[in-house]
Amino acid sequence: MNLSILLVILIVFVSFISTLLLAGRGDEGYSQATKRNTRNLTTIYVIVILLSLVAVGAYLQFFI
Repeated sequence: MNLSILLVILIVFVSFISTLLLAGRGDEGYSQATKRNTRNLTTIYVIVILLSLVAVGAYLQFFI
């Protein structure tokens, strides 16, 4: 049991240090890609919401 707790604490510590080290690095193309990524995510959300509404409508029509 003590070994398991020690391993979990060690993994959390290593993960925290790794995250801090990686956070210092920036992505040069991030600001240019943000607009495209936002548009792609918005498109995905719109399609998923519309398909969900169609699925709920079909469920209500055929199963209730």
